Amino acid sequence: MQEEMQALLNELKNTKSTTKGMRNYYSGTLYNKKVVLVFSRWGKVASAATTTQLINDFKVSEIIFTGVAGGIIDQLNIGDVVIGKHLYQHDLDAQPFYKQFEVPILKKLYFETQNTSRLLKATKLFIGQYDLFINKKDAQSFNIKNPTFILGDIASGDQFISSLEKIKELNKAIPTVTCVEMEGASVAQICFEYNVPFSIIRIISDKANDNAHIDFAKFMHVIASHYALGILKNYFV
Repeated sequence: MQEEMQALLNELKNTKSTTKGMRNYYSGTLYNKKVVLVFSRWGKVASAATTTQLINDFKVSEIIFTGVAGGIIDQLNIGDVVIGKHLYQHDLDAQPFYKQFEVPILKKLYFETQNTSRLLKATKLFIGQYDLFINKKDAQSFNIKNPTFILGDIASGDQFISSLEKIKELNKAIPTVTCVEMEGASVAQICFEYNVPFSIIRIISDKANDNAHIDFAKFMHVIASHYALGILKNYFV
């Protein structure tokens, strides 16, 4: 969401905005690094289009995706962080010509991320500085007490997962997956095809079940955007 990157936009220096394909690309300097910030939009098609434009027009050296996700394992709670390892498209099924989840032509079941050790280190530092970035009352309003982080697999699909039945299906089909969202694997595929290093940060906003009822707009504004800011500040420094 646009709200997820607002804290980053507030810190961006020497900002220049370029509009392409109904998207605003914000170029500038963030913690002494030249960056381009852009709202990917929701879903695999939209995020793939944004990524392709970003690579072709701005000649980026790496892409880091940040956003929220629904946790589908018991160990994850609201406010925890998943640094992506392998990205699957859980709604891709071209059987019998290919295996379930296998991307046609590329013949890959998943896409790997890069720079994970560096991103994990940055996330660990952020967790240690949590109170510098996240207001205590805001954290309490979402029952965030002792946030943690893991390196884990992520599943992407063009659907909002909100049922225990679907979670059980995903747990069985891809046992290593820790959370679900709607963009990561498509961005990872584009980065793979263009040979651009890719990594992803997902903040757990809900448990992706029938009880997934939180104030998303508030969560994006006061929690998720500041996670992105804190983690990337440590990543760049």
